[in-house]
Amino acid sequence: MGKTIDVKTPEGSADAYLTRPDDGRPHPGVLLLVDAFGLRPQIEQMADRIAAGGYVVLAPNVFYRHGRAPVISLDGLGDPERRGEVIGRVMPLMKELTTEKIVADGSAYLARLADEADGGAVAVTGYCMGGRLGWRIAAAYPDRVDGLGCFHTGGLVTDDEDSAHLSAGEIDAEIFLGFADNDKSATPEQIATVEGALNRAGATFRAEVFADAEHGYTMTDTPAYDEASAERHYDELFGLLSRTVAS
Repeated sequence: MGKTIDVKTPEGSADAYLTRPDDGRPHPGVLLLVDAFGLRPQIEQMADRIAAGGYVVLAPNVFYRHGRAPVISLDGLGDPERRGEVIGRVMPLMKELTTEKIVADGSAYLARLADEADGGAVAVTGYCMGGRLGWRIAAAYPDRVDGLGCFHTGGLVTDDEDSAHLSAGEIDAEIFLGFADNDKSATPEQIATVEGALNRAGATFRAEVFADAEHGYTMTDTPAYDEASAERHYDELFGLLSRTVAS
């Protein structure tokens, strides 16, 4: 039951993939936030798998300001000599997604998802960059997000006074963090900083480091894909959803 829809945002209209179980019944909502390579068939397949578990899933094109999905070509990603070329196309789009834009867009995504789902609070699952976006949205709207899953997410700790980890106390959702073992954007020191912030905030969370997994381990269309870690991610995600939003 997947289809492309448009979500009105403060700055325009974001195309998004919406999918649900084919049973005509109401289901809880899940907001799926993409990795840095954006909305594409891989993300739609992941959304469909989550939907098959009994959820209405919305996966927005967070780069909608640059056009409809797919915005980024993965051509050359598997070639070590061309990988820098692909990353070079991605970085400017990521930097443009400021906290203010993420929070404003997030409100629109949550509102549309609530309309499409059973109307209650939703869960958010985010991948790489998407985990950080989900953290920002959960912190901004604690009364609207009951569960937050962050998988191979980096950049939660920076030197900026706006570093994501500093807003740990603003999140009311149960959190699962599935870090990648080999991830320069989530070092052991940074992971410890995130855990410390969550502990001080009294958050309900669990953080795990997936052994021998690289940044991007859930994505079958990238060289980082690891089947065992990807399947573990689904187990952890469905457990989180069952505890937080499942009816």
